[in-house]
Amino acid sequence: MRLQLTKRTDYAIRACLHLAMEDRCPISRRRIAEKMSIPDRFLPQVMADLGRAGIVAAVNGKNGGYCLRSDPAALSLLDLIEAVEGSGRRHACAVREAPCDGDPACALHPVWAEAQAAFFDVLAGASIGELAARQRAADQLVGPQGPERMQR
Repeated sequence: MRLQLTKRTDYAIRACLHLAMEDRCPISRRRIAEKMSIPDRFLPQVMADLGRAGIVAAVNGKNGGYCLRSDPAALSLLDLIEAVEGSGRRHACAVREAPCDGDPACALHPVWAEAQAAFFDVLAGASIGELAARQRAADQLVGPQGPERMQR
């Protein structure tokens, strides 16, 4: 089983984390890309995904950039992942490549469904506001860390 984010989702999470950590709005595309080590050419695509999902707003003009549209405490990791990747809920049988209809005769189905629900509950319970607060606290202890350090 692979529990790995796509690069696009990783970049979306980093960008929103940076927006949540800043005390001002808007934040320029260049600043987000630089501070979070996101390739400048990918950031507009990622931010467009987040904009379509209503998570960020683009501000045009010389002093433009991006802002979160809601309180970071109300924005979960699951919101960000689903904005970029769509729903990650598995609808295929974990044993055979066929649609899963929740057949009670399948011994694996209840275990898989419970594990999937727990996984999504953890992601839904982790807010960007909480992660930003944790990152600020870590930065005060050891100094600002780049995203390459966050990937461990």
